[in-house]
Amino acid sequence: MPMIDVYAPSDLFPLGSDSRLGKELTMAVLRAEGVTTPGPYHLANTAAFIHRMDPGAVHTAATESARTVRVQVITPPAVLTREGQKQLVKEITEIVARISGDPSQASRTWVILTEAAEGGWGISGTAFGKQEFAALAAKAAAARAK
Repeated sequence: MPMIDVYAPSDLFPLGSDSRLGKELTMAVLRAEGVTTPGPYHLANTAAFIHRMDPGAVHTAATESARTVRVQVITPPAVLTREGQKQLVKEITEIVARISGDPSQASRTWVILTEAAEGGWGISGTAFGKQEFAALAAKAAAARAK
């Protein structure tokens, strides 16, 4: 399950929009991964961390208070195809610009896609790799077949 981190000036998104932002980003990541019908496991284990930072804590060489956003998505190894990567960066950028209420925000939104190393993805005390993900998928398929 992916992890999403959004780093933005605290006043960039409207108050009360964190939940909407997290949900929309989660659904974009799952679509990019090819999950057509997210189940409870996907929805309960894809976390979005919204880091609202003091506006003066985001800098560029050109300004002391940049309106830059960084969205980092960490996924298990090889779950995103190249097309999935392109789709995800486009969707995340659109979501950030729309929720911020500023279409020009797209030009100040960085999206970083990171893959965890094989076995470097863990939950419930298990380090997941190809073998563990295959077993999880088989278990999910068996549950759906019942």
